[in-house]
Amino acid sequence: MSHQPTTLITGGAGFLGSHLCDRFIDEGHRVIAIDNFITGNPDNIAHLFGNKNFKFIKHDVTEFIYVEGDVDHILHFASPASPIDYLNLPIQTLKVGSLGTHKALGLAKAKNARFLLASTSEVYGDPLEHPQKETYWGNVNPIGFRGVYDEAKRFAEAITMAYQRYHHLETRIVRIFNTYGPRMRLNDGRALPAFVDAAINGRPMTVFGDGSQTRSFCYVSDLVEGIYRLLLSEETEPVNIGNPSEITILEFANEVKSIVQNLTGKDAEITFKELPADDPKVRQPNIAKAKEKLGWEPKINREEGLKKTIDFFYNSK
Repeated sequence: MSHQPTTLITGGAGFLGSHLCDRFIDEGHRVIAIDNFITGNPDNIAHLFGNKNFKFIKHDVTEFIYVEGDVDHILHFASPASPIDYLNLPIQTLKVGSLGTHKALGLAKAKNARFLLASTSEVYGDPLEHPQKETYWGNVNPIGFRGVYDEAKRFAEAITMAYQRYHHLETRIVRIFNTYGPRMRLNDGRALPAFVDAAINGRPMTVFGDGSQTRSFCYVSDLVEGIYRLLLSEETEPVNIGNPSEITILEFANEVKSIVQNLTGKDAEITFKELPADDPKVRQPNIAKAKEKLGWEPKINREEGLKKTIDFFYNSK
């Protein structure tokens, strides 16, 4: 009988973590999910309870992690990941990026497991290079409100590379750009869930600044495919995974408004508020490395992805 791989996912009850649990179970892995539910949601993994290939451990990964038996892969996705979360939980965000990453790397070393770090496009800060390549060092304000997340992830990358170089641990780093899809939290403060929540409930949609700042939105199944390929690849330095289709936030709000109007008949108003401090003006991944090293590029266009996502939220009301 062939070996069944075991994959451990920290933050496994979160938006991305739960989709990764699904993917690895579909690939025949035994999956162990760890979460403390600070921002994760048990509903995201409820459908997996009872599956013989799924195990859940409620645990704070900033504390020592103990897991019985062999582990082949560890994907470290535990972290608050939206501005509202890391502004409300600044110390926890810093701790999970530093202590949590250290504990997860320690487990990977003890189990001789391949380790994949969920990093972020936020390591580029408010970028002076556009689009952003993996070789760009970023423009981050370390003492700004967003610094608790940006610097936690930058530290996490540094300690991951240190474990690779000093302990010869097999490591991978994915820099994730804006991602959307079912299971996002509507109240997490990010643009898409905020727009959808307002539009389907007949409230005004809030755009910060004049809406000219840009983002690039990747549908979750495309992101998961990129992460899966990166884990199994031989690429040991950071790789951008995101959709390079760039759009202004105001254009994006109008796209959401149009789809919701067609679905519900509700015509949401768009209002404007002051832009938060250190909000990046542009964000677009250069994915040449992912194409070359992983044979990966996104497949789901924004209209299709938005319809799937909005249908999920509307039918979950």
